[in-house]
Formats: sequence, C-alpha cells, structure tokens
Amino acid sequence: MWRRIDPHVHCRDWNEAYKATIREVLDLARSQGVVAVFDMPNTDPPILGPSEVAVRLRLARGEGVDEGYYLYVAATANESQLERAVEAVQGNKRVVGLKMYAAPMKGLEVETLEKQARVYKTLSELRYDKVVAVHCEKAQLLRPELWDPARPWSWGEARPPEAEIEAVKDQIMLVERYDFAGTLYIVHTSTPGAVGLVEEARERGLRVVCGVTPHHLMLSLQDMERAGGVALKVNPPLRDKRMVEGLVDLVVRGSVNFLETDHAPHAAWEKYGPPYMSGIRSLELYQMCLDWLLSRGASERLLREMTYNNVKKIFTMVEE
Repeated sequence: MWRRIDPHVHCRDWNEAYKATIREVLDLARSQGVVAVFDMPNTDPPILGPSEVAVRLRLARGEGVDEGYYLYVAATANESQLERAVEAVQGNKRVVGLKMYAAPMKGLEVETLEKQARVYKTLSELRYDKVVAVHCEKAQLLRPELWDPARPWSWGEARPPEAEIEAVKDQIMLVERYDFAGTLYIVHTSTPGAVGLVEEARERGLRVVCGVTPHHLMLSLQDMERAGGVALKVNPPLRDKRMVEGLVDLVVRGSVNFLETDHAPHAAWEKYGPPYMSGIRSLELYQMCLDWLLSRGASERLLREMTYNNVKKIFTMVEE
C-alpha cells in the first residue's frame, strides 16, 4: 500500500462535532492508507482568515492530531476577507489554498459572475500564486423546485450537468481574463464535459487541474431509485450511468489529476429526513474505489499519481 493524500474532506467539529471530529476523520483516513487530508472551510463557524486557522489548528492538536492535517481558507467576494485569506495561506504551511463556492453554501457562496470576477481580480492584484479550489455549479442554472425527497433521483434534475459545465467555463474564462498566477482546481468533477474543459485549458498552457470522487465513479442516479436512495444526495449530484461511464474512461485515460473523497459526514436524521443534507462518508469507499479502478484498466502507476504524486506537485507546501 502506497502513501496517499486526500485533498478534499470535511472534518466538521466545532458546532458540528456531532457529525465527526478531526481525529475521527484522520483515523478513518489512515485506515485507508491516507497519510494527510485537506479540510474544507465551510465549517460552523467558517474558516475565513489567520485567526480561524489558528483556532482550528489548536483544536486539531488538542485532539492529538499533530501531523497529516491541512486546511483551506474560504474565498468570498469581500476584498478585505480575501486579503486575510491570502495572508493565512502565505503565513502558515498548514494552509494549502483557498476554496470558493460558486453554488449555495452556508453564506460563503460567490454566485454571480461579477462577484467571481472580483475574486480573481483581487487575487491577481494581491499576487496570489497558490491554489484556488472551486465548487463549480452555476447558481443561475440550478432548479431547486424540482427536488422531491420522495423521488431522490430528482436531485439530478434540480442540479443538472449543465450547471457544472457552465461554471467550469466561467472559471477558466476568468483565469485567463485576469491572468491568474495560481492554480485553478475544479473539485469533484461529475461530468465528462467538465473534465474535457480542464483538458482543453491545460493544452492552452493554463494551470487548471481537477479531481473526482469515489461516489461519482462508482454510483449513479439509478442507485438513488433504490430503498434509502435519499442518503446518496450529494453536491454535485450523482449522474446517469452513461455519464458515469464516460467519467471512468477519462480517469483510466489519465485525464483527471486527483482522486479526492469529498468525505462529508452527517447524522442519519439529517440524511434520511429534513433537511436531507448533501454529502456522504466517501472515505470509507477509498480502497474499494482503487481496487475497482484497477479492475477497470487503470494502472497502479496512474493511481499513485492521482492519490499522492500529483497532490505533492500542485500543493508544494505539503510535507507528508
């Protein structure tokens, strides 16, 4: 078993400690051969700058986690917050980059093209040259009124593939417009179209990378038609089998940079009843996904790149 890094998890803790703690997530990660995880900033309360980073790292140390824990800081359209966020990345080796949400997310969302442009413009002016990870779903193309918990697969209609693809187009366009000096990381790509856009951008010399999750590779909307299918509600949604097969083919071909879990634990009552939270415990699928990808024709060398070497190349501050 080779060493692995997961660049996308949600450790919860703080006001959501009942879902999971940093220590619990790290213990689970290590059971899957993962030596380091990168925690997302949509915590409660959120991670917005150096002060929140300091508190979060003290919490991790208090739980006995001294190694293997890294985190992102949120990027919002507020220019003063962005300055604090950049300071946090530049001032602490445990902060791996910024995370921007182009879709609704606990008040952190940067939903309009105008606000997203402000983020890239500000980061360029600040000469930020590290990673910006982006959740790509174009808010204007979401149709939440189509969601029906009695028909869990309707989540795929409420958040259609086009929302992801158009959001990826927007980010790549803004990276070019503002001559962004860092790396754009499209997280949890769920459509072959999004991966294709990333490939095209790389061919033009842009620093754009993407990741894919075990659940988007191994599950489909059809699985949500089974009993308990509402528990498979994730953002972006699972896709139909045809689209999943296309995504798997792109992984095996070497078009995707990272295997990331987007591990997002919730209490059972939040998943099976209102508010029907999005997210699953995908770290538990990690080794199973690697074995499955090997059976689908992926080489061990490719999987080593996706789970460790590529992360080390892109996130140069990581020491694991």
